[in-house]
Amino acid sequence: MSHVATTRTDDRTSDRVTGHATDHEPSTAELVNRLSEQVTRLARDEIRLAAAEMRTKGKRVGTGAGLLGGAGVLAWFGLMTVLAGLVLLLATVMPAWIAAFVVAVALFAVAGVLALVGRKQIDRGTPPVPEEAIAGVKQDIATVSERAHR
Repeated sequence: MSHVATTRTDDRTSDRVTGHATDHEPSTAELVNRLSEQVTRLARDEIRLAAAEMRTKGKRVGTGAGLLGGAGVLAWFGLMTVLAGLVLLLATVMPAWIAAFVVAVALFAVAGVLALVGRKQIDRGTPPVPEEAIAGVKQDIATVSERAHR
């Protein structure tokens, strides 16, 4: 049975002030008061539920982020091992120190290209203002203002 149904049953079986059994309908003020209490209780319960859900999701996100970080570290070690293997491979046809410099120059060249592309993307994304949304809001305000003046 719901809380509201229980409250209605309680109202018909006993008077809150005298405790005597009655069968009267609650007044509007009583109904408004109960509504206010129930809405407040419902809002608190929903907030508690949302907080519990966010805690659970936060723990999952934290665990996932930790696992992704561990995977990133292992991938980094793997990449360094591949690069060391590349240096050793080149060392079979040239002195090892020259092979290391060849691999380093190639890595710096790739890093430079990635930096230029990344900078171009940052320039395209700044300033971080939702320009399209602002334009839409301005258009909505203009439309409302125009119709208000008619």
